[in-house]
Amino acid sequence: MLRIADTRTGRLVEVPSARRHLLRLCVHLPTAPDGPGAVDLRVPLVGDLLARTAELHGLQSHTVLTAHGPAWSPERSRDLDRALAALGVHPPAVTGAPPTTDAACAAADVHVHARGEVPDAAGGVPTEVGTGGAVPPGLLDDAPAPGRDPLAVRLLLLGRPHAAPVTLDEAALDDARRTLAHWRRQVAAWAREPSRPVPAEVLREARDRLADDLGVPAVLALLTAVAESADVPPGARFETFALLDRVLGLDLAREVGS
Repeated sequence: MLRIADTRTGRLVEVPSARRHLLRLCVHLPTAPDGPGAVDLRVPLVGDLLARTAELHGLQSHTVLTAHGPAWSPERSRDLDRALAALGVHPPAVTGAPPTTDAACAAADVHVHARGEVPDAAGGVPTEVGTGGAVPPGLLDDAPAPGRDPLAVRLLLLGRPHAAPVTLDEAALDDARRTLAHWRRQVAAWAREPSRPVPAEVLREARDRLADDLGVPAVLALLTAVAESADVPPGARFETFALLDRVLGLDLAREVGS
């Protein structure tokens, strides 16, 4: 069972509400005139996490990305596409502005939106995304400078509940880069050991945390515990990190075989 917080009531609601195997998402880009800013990126990132979590729970997903006004100017659209690709956000099934996307969004189970911009939708659960501050210049360029890993932005955004604000300052990004580098080295080392299955209790705990309003920060804490646990064999640590990276999207196996 996958549950998400309803912006209107604050209560957790099961999605999809019917016994179906498809989760339909409508991601509403903010109406800011300039971009892509952090909240422009964080809203589709949360949609991406919902889709990935649904798939981990055996559901298919269908994502519509929609926006009003200047969001689809050619220049801004290119900037946004490049930034989302750098963050590892999977491309949506449908992209466009109303009225093109009205019918698809009307059928959505969940509407992902920025704080203060609750969509005027008759159906589906609206769930809000907190502000994200400013993205440091050049970090999401086509060729970022050495040592500037765009996925550090993803990890930093994942580290806070999706409705809470987050600050993208250099100190926090440096810490995220160090964590990513450390985990990738560990995953590469564990990959050289005999494979072992993901411990059942770890898988159950991860699924439960993700199903409870996208508890990704709790999953990151779980990965830290697994990495440090003497009771989990190295091969099982590798399989655990590889499996959960299907949701996290942090390219944790990047250094395997290098």
